[in-house]
Amino acid sequence: MLLRVSCQSGNACGDRDDQTTMILAGDIGGTKSNLGLFVQRGNTLHGVFQRRLATRDYAGFEDLIEVFLQQARTEDKNVNRTAIEAAGFGVAGVVTGGRHYSENLPWILDVSDLARGLKLKNIQLLNDLAATALSLNRLSSADLVILNPGTPVTNATQGVIAAGTGLGEALLFWNGNKYQVAPAEGGMADFAPRTEREIQLLEHLRKQLPHVCCEEIVSGRGFRRIHEFLNPSVRHESFESPGANAAGEITQLGLAKSCAVCAETLDFWTEIFAGVTGNFALQTMALGGVFIAGGIAVKILPKLQGDTFFKSFCGVGKLAPVLARVPIAVVVNEDAPMLGAAYEALSHSQP
Repeated sequence: MLLRVSCQSGNACGDRDDQTTMILAGDIGGTKSNLGLFVQRGNTLHGVFQRRLATRDYAGFEDLIEVFLQQARTEDKNVNRTAIEAAGFGVAGVVTGGRHYSENLPWILDVSDLARGLKLKNIQLLNDLAATALSLNRLSSADLVILNPGTPVTNATQGVIAAGTGLGEALLFWNGNKYQVAPAEGGMADFAPRTEREIQLLEHLRKQLPHVCCEEIVSGRGFRRIHEFLNPSVRHESFESPGANAAGEITQLGLAKSCAVCAETLDFWTEIFAGVTGNFALQTMALGGVFIAGGIAVKILPKLQGDTFFKSFCGVGKLAPVLARVPIAVVVNEDAPMLGAAYEALSHSQP
């Protein structure tokens, strides 16, 4: 499958010559994939076409890309057939040795296979949280909501954490000249309860799961698990269908306070998420700031802005005053991972 696209002069892509770099980029998650085409103007990438597709609707990654490009050609008359020069994909899971591993994606991605299948020499495959971290210096103030301004330490480590289909983490550390990104896999770390109720939750889940890692609770699937732990007799429509969005229903009912169990579930989930985020900040000494990304954070933003989140983030340990000084911001631009992947591909396409 040859990837080709172009924009004519004066159209939505803007005036450009045939040498303008065209980038294909995507944020490939377990639930949805956010794909986009970008053109370079100076040092900046500008979007040409973008779509979100349901990941599990496609038998393979190349099928997903093919459908996206067909939509681009059909729905945007400015998109035509010219070579894409590079591609970058942020993917949920571990990326090592040019190969991707994840329980949350239906396929395994390999850079060599992608290069042959997509007929592109420059394909950058990276963890989705690493891609988000790479986008941070490209975001505007409107893309961030400050939870705690804190007192950032100059050139100190920064952390990115995101809950969605899974739980992802990434680090930005100062290498003497600039921030460098490194992925992390804290979502697979053992869940460490801090309160009596969290201990009871762990004991409850140990009867169901062989390994209770953080991701089993601090993710979309954690909402239903907490709900059933709190009150198994209360059921909702989404519980009866395997493909339904129980997390979405619980959070909506919880925010609206139209279901007492959902409201309690949302509060408990937020408390646990805050504790995991605080531990992440401690383990990495992210005194330069913590950025909370992912679709869940955007949807439950009012809960993150409440006192409960900040108090649980700081905890009651000896270093609580240190955590209280850590800047915390929510990334509300859900295109951030795709943008980071696009700029990573661009950086490898420069002469």
